[in-house]
Amino acid sequence: MEFIPVKTRRILPPKDDIYSVLDESLPRLREGDVVFITSKVLAIHQGRSVKIEKGVNKKALVKREADAFVEDKKAYWDFILTVKDSTLIPSSGIDESNGNGYYILWPKRTNALLKEIRAHLKKKFGLKKLAVVATDSHTVPLRWGVSGISTGFYGLEPLIDRRGAKDVFGRKLEYTQVNVPDALAATAVLLMGEAGERTPIVVLRGMKGIRFTDRPTWHKVTIPPKKDIYAPILKVFKKLRSSRAK
Repeated sequence: MEFIPVKTRRILPPKDDIYSVLDESLPRLREGDVVFITSKVLAIHQGRSVKIEKGVNKKALVKREADAFVEDKKAYWDFILTVKDSTLIPSSGIDESNGNGYYILWPKRTNALLKEIRAHLKKKFGLKKLAVVATDSHTVPLRWGVSGISTGFYGLEPLIDRRGAKDVFGRKLEYTQVNVPDALAATAVLLMGEAGERTPIVVLRGMKGIRFTDRPTWHKVTIPPKKDIYAPILKVFKKLRSSRAK
């Protein structure tokens, strides 16, 4: 398999056009490709930018955008830990890097937007099997550094179910399911970079075992907070509720 980073022009807030970027920058796509797009450029496409100026309070903005949050005023870092679109992430994913004087929020209805982008690309390149994944960088508890995660996707089945399969000693697995989009997003985000690389798109080619679909599948990978293994921690979040429609 091959990951292909795609360099683009600068995508400018407060609003820009993702379709022109894709049409200008993508190589010719092939059957079975997966296109990863950073959530930041999807948000800019939607005009989800807030000018950094007097009277704009970032913490208030973070709380407004969060599905849930926990604020520790004695914390070492000046961030608010939040849940946004079924993702544990600092500050609702709001970022000002590469924002040119704007806070960039997360996109709205990410999966619906990805469905539209996928339809555009399938028609443009005459494809039947194609998936599109939105990505962002996030942190993992007790680990330095950021890694990639999917924040939405359309066109693939997200889980490889290994329950019932036997391990090397013949014991049947009870819980194991493999999260495909998050695993692949980690590599895609690594190749995108975090600074001025101007590679907000990565194409995955030649990956075996991906099951493509024309149906929405985001719901298959998200867990209601009460059923999550991290439920004891999530209980401390304020305004906790199921993720808004994606």
